[in-house]
Amino acid sequence: MNQSVHSRREAKPVSKAVSGKATTRTNDPVRTMAGILEMATTEFASKGLSGARIDEIAAATRTSKRMIYYYFGSKEGLYIAVLEEAYRRMRRIEGELHLEDLPPEEALRRLVGFTFDHHYGNPDFVRLVMSENMERGVYLAQSKSIQELNVPAIQAIRNLYDRGVASGVFRPGLDPIDIHASISALTFFNVSNQHTFGLIFKLDANSPQALAARRDSVIEMFVRFVRA
Repeated sequence: MNQSVHSRREAKPVSKAVSGKATTRTNDPVRTMAGILEMATTEFASKGLSGARIDEIAAATRTSKRMIYYYFGSKEGLYIAVLEEAYRRMRRIEGELHLEDLPPEEALRRLVGFTFDHHYGNPDFVRLVMSENMERGVYLAQSKSIQELNVPAIQAIRNLYDRGVASGVFRPGLDPIDIHASISALTFFNVSNQHTFGLIFKLDANSPQALAARRDSVIEMFVRFVRA
């Protein structure tokens, strides 16, 4: 699969300040918080908010429920922090694509290919998004940073698209948010529906050949949609 992005989780601490009191409970509070976020990502992605257990996260990270609540406030607070970190990680990697340095169509191909690879390489991200949609976005709505985290993604698409229109490569009249939604839809489905789709149509959608073909198809489909 071309330019495959199979990034492992690299959880970093949430923005909540760590007080001196926390330092007395562990030699490395930043590392402790990162470990909790990483394990919580797996737990919430696998079981959803209602099914996840703080006891399991505490045992796996060799911490305590009290410490988790100290850092994140509550189970729901930890869940929101996990969602924020999942989006933060994706947007951070997107920022490293340097789309502005590429011709518009090449930049679009890179963006679509990256999104396909990221979703396939990070199924927990897909499951978290699906889980929060089952919750009707109630907890993500409580995040103070989620909209700010996603502004750069839309701005990057707007800049890319405007450059393409100005150079005559892309057709005018498209909305950057709609472009983002369409890219997400085409690449998200490959992970979210892989089991049912593969079962119904008897496909091995995860074979290298099938993935490469689907990736190329999604990229080409989207470029043709935007092209002038």
